[in-house]
Amino acid sequence: QVQLVESGGGLVQPGGSLRPSCAASGSIFSINVMGWYRQAPGKQRELVAAIPSGGSRNYADSVKGRFTISRDNAKNTVYLQMDSLKPEDTAVYYCNADVRTGILTSRQLYWGQGTQVTVSS
Repeated sequence: QVQLVESGGGLVQPGGSLRPSCAASGSIFSINVMGWYRQAPGKQRELVAAIPSGGSRNYADSVKGRFTISRDNAKNTVYLQMDSLKPEDTAVYYCNADVRTGILTSRQLYWGQGTQVTVSS
C-alpha cells in the first residue's frame, strides 16, 4: 500500500507565500508523475501543477509565474512553492502520485488527504 501525506498549508495574507509538501511512502517501486490539485467550495477539483520524473512541468494558467512545483526523488516528495498568493487561491490542495509498486505491476494513482490553504487579510 502507498500513502501520501501533505503538510504546509495554512492561513496567509494576500501577496504572501506558502510551500506545502507531500511525501509518498509504502511499497513504492517507482513514481512517474506527481501533481497538485485544488478544490474550492462549490467548484470542481482542478489541476494546479504536475511534474513527471523526467520532462517539463505543467501549470494551470491561473498560477503560471506564481507557483513552482518541484520534487525530491530520493525522498519521494513533491513541493509546491506558492508566491504572490491571491484570495482566489483559497482551496483544499491535494497531491497525487502515479505509482508502480513492483517491476511487473501496473501504475496506480494515489491521493493525499488534502491540506487547507486560505488566503485572506
